Amino acid sequence: MLALQRHCVDNLVPNPVHRFDESIAGHPYSIEVALVSRDRWRANIVRLPGLPTALMPFYGRTPDEAARHLTDWLSRAHRRAASPAAG
Repeated sequence: MLALQRHCVDNLVPNPVHRFDESIAGHPYSIEVALVSRDRWRANIVRLPGLPTALMPFYGRTPDEAARHLTDWLSRAHRRAASPAAG
C-alpha cells in the first residue's frame, strides 16, 4: 500500500517576486527576480511556454542588482554576437 506524506510548513510566507521588462539590443526581455535567502536575490529570464531556457541565474543583494547583472550580461552577449568574427 502506498503511504502519502503531507508536509506542513509553519509561518509559510510567499517569496516576493519582482518583474522587470527590458529592451536589450532591440529584443524584449522579461526578467523575474525572486528572494532566495536573506539579502540574496535570483534573476532569471521569464520562461515562455514551449521554449527552453538554459541561461544560468544571476544573483545580487537586491532585486535591482540581480536584474542589472543579468541585463549587463545580455548586453555583452548581444554585442559579442553582433561583432564581426576575429580572424
